[in-house]
Amino acid sequence: MLIVAIAWIYVVLLMSLTEHSVIAGIMTFLLYCVLPLTTVLYLMATPQRRRRNKEPANRTAVTQPDGSERSIIASADSSIAVSPEPASGDRTDASPGPKTGELQ
Repeated sequence: MLIVAIAWIYVVLLMSLTEHSVIAGIMTFLLYCVLPLTTVLYLMATPQRRRRNKEPANRTAVTQPDGSERSIIASADSSIAVSPEPASGDRTDASPGPKTGELQ
């Protein structure tokens, strides 16, 4: 669809260049190119916009180890499990010994 829009812009630009006055050329470009293309491209993008507006229900905020947050999208066809990162001082194993960064 984008190639058709670019071709239409080219055709209307050439049409507007052949007008007798600058005002007529500007009006030709606006009325034959800008107005119809914005309307058609807006209507063609409606299904994609609807899908994008439904996505926030599937979004989950995940806190990164550095404190920043990012969003993960879980799609309907696959499940995404996100386990929280352990804090810097937490131990994930039960073995005895020094924690990371401690002297023995």
